[in-house]
Amino acid sequence: MIVGVLKLSLILPENHSLKGKRGVLRRIQARVSNQFNISVTECGDQDLWQSAVLGFSVVGSSHQVVEATLHKVVDFIDDMGLAQVGEVGTEFFYC
Repeated sequence: MIVGVLKLSLILPENHSLKGKRGVLRRIQARVSNQFNISVTECGDQDLWQSAVLGFSVVGSSHQVVEATLHKVVDFIDDMGLAQVGEVGTEFFYC
């Protein structure tokens, strides 16, 4: 079994309040979790208006499937156009 973790930095240049940021992140989190059935949470930059860090985790039996799913998540968020994708980091843990 393999666990894939994705740390994704987002830039929200049009945002001017924490309330607006939370709305954008809620939409991203809901769509990603519905589309891919994976775990997602905000894990950094909580007090900044125009940036956010989201964490995603996927569990699977194949490294290739888990890695492909994480790449699809990044592409999906980028295609949504709600935020600019910044730094992307992935880690894999074997159980």
